[in-house]
Amino acid sequence: MQIALKVDVDTLRGTLEGVPALLRLLDRFGVRATFLFSLGPDHTGRAIKRIFRPGFFAKVRRTSVASHYGIRTLLYGTLLPGPDIGRRAGDVMRATAAAGHEVGIHCHDHIRWQDHVARRDAAWTRREMTRAAAAFDRVFGRPAHAHGAAGWQINPHALAFEEEAGYRWASDTRGSSPFLPVMAGVASRCPQLPTTLPTLDELLGLDDITAANAHEHVLASSERDLPAGHVYTLHAELEGMQLLPVMERLLAGWRQAGYAILTMDDVAGRLRSGSLPVHEVVWGEVSGRSGKLALQGPQLAVAH
Repeated sequence: MQIALKVDVDTLRGTLEGVPALLRLLDRFGVRATFLFSLGPDHTGRAIKRIFRPGFFAKVRRTSVASHYGIRTLLYGTLLPGPDIGRRAGDVMRATAAAGHEVGIHCHDHIRWQDHVARRDAAWTRREMTRAAAAFDRVFGRPAHAHGAAGWQINPHALAFEEEAGYRWASDTRGSSPFLPVMAGVASRCPQLPTTLPTLDELLGLDDITAANAHEHVLASSERDLPAGHVYTLHAELEGMQLLPVMERLLAGWRQAGYAILTMDDVAGRLRSGSLPVHEVVWGEVSGRSGKLALQGPQLAVAH
């Protein structure tokens, strides 16, 4: 069995503090991961507008958001101006690539994307994705080859952009296996590599799950046999900071069980995109997370 590690980096603090800590941990285990960076302004404080979303307040209370993200980060975009993450932390991003890890695009403005993309048109979507691509190019001096949507929020225009941009893979959904997506009648030839395992912020506080035993639940979920293995999404602000010991226990558990730890591009490189199944992308709920997420829906018959 194999586990692909996808690190979502949402904030300036997560980039400056969480990413270096994860780099040290991954180096100690001799494994590489995929880091997806937020490249524009950190407007984390604007997430306060989600307070009326069903399940949001409960999740905030369960996962101790203030302690994980820090008060300063929670003021960015409201009482404090949002710093440009790519410009402030480009050296950390480049160091990540130099250490042999895969790097890709998470978004330009995390809050803006997560809260609005599902209802936006092609022009808005293209503008956001072009900004992110330009910022990536500015930081790394080369085009991006992959995209993983913030908050598993996506729309058909974004899927079309991923194919047009020539991305080798995308990870915008939750599901069980790689597939070619169709959403609202729009098909994309860019393979989706969905997150298959629960995230820590979905588990903590549910059914007596704590930081001391959360790794046991993720390891148990990893035992589910999937043809292409699992994708685990971690966050620099969680597993790279206060929950770093949980990540260490996960890596040790996977190693003991004989799992291969891969980057997302490792997985994509083993796929035969011409033979991937086509699945509809649908909206649905995931236990422990508020709101609707993009999910791998039913397989569609494709005429030959």
